[in-house]
Amino acid sequence: MSIMVSTPSVDEMSRAVDALKRWQYDGGPLHLHPGDLGWHSLNGAEATAAAIRMWSRDGEVLAVGLLDGPELVRMAVAPQWRDDEALAHRLAADLDDPARGVLPPDGATVEARGAELLTQLLMKRGWEPAEVWTTFHRGLSDPVEDCGLRIETIEPDRAQVWVAVHWSAFRDSPFTDADRRSRVGRWLAMVGGPFYGDGRCLAAFDANDDAVAVAAVWSAGPGRPGLLEPMGVHRSHRGHGYGTAITLAAAATLRDMGSSSASVCVQSSNIAAVATYASAGFTPSTQVADLHRGPR
Repeated sequence: MSIMVSTPSVDEMSRAVDALKRWQYDGGPLHLHPGDLGWHSLNGAEATAAAIRMWSRDGEVLAVGLLDGPELVRMAVAPQWRDDEALAHRLAADLDDPARGVLPPDGATVEARGAELLTQLLMKRGWEPAEVWTTFHRGLSDPVEDCGLRIETIEPDRAQVWVAVHWSAFRDSPFTDADRRSRVGRWLAMVGGPFYGDGRCLAAFDANDDAVAVAAVWSAGPGRPGLLEPMGVHRSHRGHGYGTAITLAAAATLRDMGSSSASVCVQSSNIAAVATYASAGFTPSTQVADLHRGPR
């Protein structure tokens, strides 16, 4: 049968999630992870379903893409089908041609770690390397050392604690009441959505019991690599090792959830983040670049 591309309904998203879980394995690339869908569900379940593309043949899911922004698709290709020429050519055509309805004409970026044949075909079509990323992994067969801080798994009644630190870590602007209401609502939508059964949101507290760092972790199931996404330190509490501490706590939580390893990906140019993950016992892999094309 021919390869079909589809956008699932909310009820059909489980096919994409189940496939992504199966495709995570130690030693493999950190391609699209079910936790990426979980974090994206801040936008709501319906918006997340609308952002997913599934390529299937004869009922089998071969590749999954997440439109993680207006011009970015994050891909995962089934390990056993990465070298399939028919699939790679179909993916390249769908991603390259705006008329196929996957990416817009004004410019686009593809993250396709591990999909070497697809990468080669896109480069032949004129796509060029863009942002460079480094993946970090830490095996979890042994216990993780204590991080030295009080760690709390954040429940819905403490949502404001988590979102306030996250805002400070990633936004260089005041956290207004309107921002708080919006972010808490989005966070509650995520934890009440279809993915959070495999997720946890953590916060670290200093000696004064101030929340200083946060992280979210996502399991892909027992014996498979878990994902750390995102991690951030409050702007007022940087430089004290709190990033390393929350990263250790995240790894320990993933181990408790049955993950075989913990993975995280960071822009290679983000020197502070690279140093933080290394100090938490994560080992870097070979750097991988996204691919970008200009307007069509």
